[in-house]
Amino acid sequence: QVRLVESGGGLVQAGGSLRLSCAASGRTFSGYNMGWFRQAPGKEREFVAAINWSGGRTTYADSVKGRFTISRDNTKNTVYLQMNSLKPEETAVYSCVTGRAWSWSSNDYDYWGQGTQVTVSS
Repeated sequence: QVRLVESGGGLVQAGGSLRLSCAASGRTFSGYNMGWFRQAPGKEREFVAAINWSGGRTTYADSVKGRFTISRDNTKNTVYLQMNSLKPEETAVYSCVTGRAWSWSSNDYDYWGQGTQVTVSS
């Protein structure tokens, strides 16, 4: 059983920064891709970022490119999302995902965390 536990969410002012963490357990972490999705109230879930198993390849949604950075530490079974210059419209529940796929589609990931709330005030 794979378990993903996110942390680091909270309340931040517009223009501020947060660093999300996702700790994985239950199986070998290093062989799987990891990613982040977010879902705002009343909106569809959207892709944010992904990182491949080695950490050598990353991809970002256009809306966060240049402001967000995804990284991973396979020795700690943890993936991170550094979010800078946050905007109020980025208020959402941010969820960590893992799977074999290299994809922007939520359907392609096998396991999901419960999510962490990020609230950006204006």
